[in-house]
Amino acid sequence: MTDLRAEINKLHANICSGLADPTRILILYTLHDHPHNVSELADSLDLPQPTVSRHLKVLRERQMVMAERDGQSVYYSLADARIIEAMDLLRAVLASRLQDQSDLAESVSQEISS
Repeated sequence: MTDLRAEINKLHANICSGLADPTRILILYTLHDHPHNVSELADSLDLPQPTVSRHLKVLRERQMVMAERDGQSVYYSLADARIIEAMDLLRAVLASRLQDQSDLAESVSQEISS
């Protein structure tokens, strides 16, 4: 059981490190709509193609995206759409935290003004 837990923790950290860059997050959200090739992603995100390719490599290594060849092009898609659900949940947590901080700042500001 300890080995399984250690392996799951390792996989969890691996996924999280894949999400550690905002560009990779944008790539995943873009792929949520439908598969794209590198050129389409670069155009959509207004990034250089080598940058997108480098980030896709990281996402592939972490098995977050899949690559499928179609003639001369390689199309990338999400390996598991639940990654978007997980990111959306995390965004909701972060939005709540920001709202709490905003409410606190407003409260402090009102106390200072009084």
